[in-house]
Amino acid sequence: MMELERKIAWNQRQAQKYGWTPDWFGADGFNELLIERIVKWQKMNGLEPDGLCGNSTFRKIWTERESIIDSSTNQRFIIHNNNKFPIKWDSVVLWNDDGGMKSTHYRNMAGKPPRKPRLFVNHHDVCLSSKSCHSVLQKRNLSVHFLIDGDPSATIYQCLDTQHTAYHCGKWNSVSVGVEINTPWSLKYQDWHLRKGRGKRPVWENVECHGKTLDPHLGFYPRQIKALAALWEAVSRSCDIPLETLTNKGINKKAISGDWKGFIGHLHVSANKIDPAGLDFEQVKKQAIELSKLQ
Repeated sequence: MMELERKIAWNQRQAQKYGWTPDWFGADGFNELLIERIVKWQKMNGLEPDGLCGNSTFRKIWTERESIIDSSTNQRFIIHNNNKFPIKWDSVVLWNDDGGMKSTHYRNMAGKPPRKPRLFVNHHDVCLSSKSCHSVLQKRNLSVHFLIDGDPSATIYQCLDTQHTAYHCGKWNSVSVGVEINTPWSLKYQDWHLRKGRGKRPVWENVECHGKTLDPHLGFYPRQIKALAALWEAVSRSCDIPLETLTNKGINKKAISGDWKGFIGHLHVSANKIDPAGLDFEQVKKQAIELSKLQ
């Protein structure tokens, strides 16, 4: 009995450390059944069948789970640390779905303790589409966790498990999750959107950033902002980032302090960045909070 209790306690500690749960092995709790299921899984995968899910077993089951994440259209969940978290948006495509886009330049954190980002960084991509943005990031050896397209469905693409560190925000990469929201920025591309049947984009004028007034530019579709609010709400739950945000139009001491948590723009941590100037962060926050109240 003492041996069984020791194994149960050990698995509980390892699950807390690495972020796995008993249902990964088809069990409903930390008990004798879980140990039996782990033993069975270990035998099938050429591991020592000791019933303990430590680093080696965790790495292998992580890889297996990553390879079989549902491959179907219009997913309604995002992935953090190989776990599914529901999202209240109809059009979500994962990296291994048909039509999905996977980031390949990132810091692999598989098998590490669950990452605990404190910032969600919003960017605008200055591209014609999310597909174009992904291509540009790949060529520059950069990456991001999410893309929000300007297509009629405002499709959310998840390109990377948020357990991994994406290369999107310089020194803040290790403590953040990132999204690129599609807009080509320049007014000259308005006609392109109309020809593609995407509809007329809003024009954002008199936008201030870092003490300067920016030229008029193409903003986000209302549907993209709704998708963003849904993404904020889902990431808030999955990564434990509070639905707090900033309203100033430049560098913010809270954002760079090291102890504040919330949803920001790249402009809040870098004087050389203006993205996504014009976004009403408070509006997105309110929409996300309302979504969080829905069952």
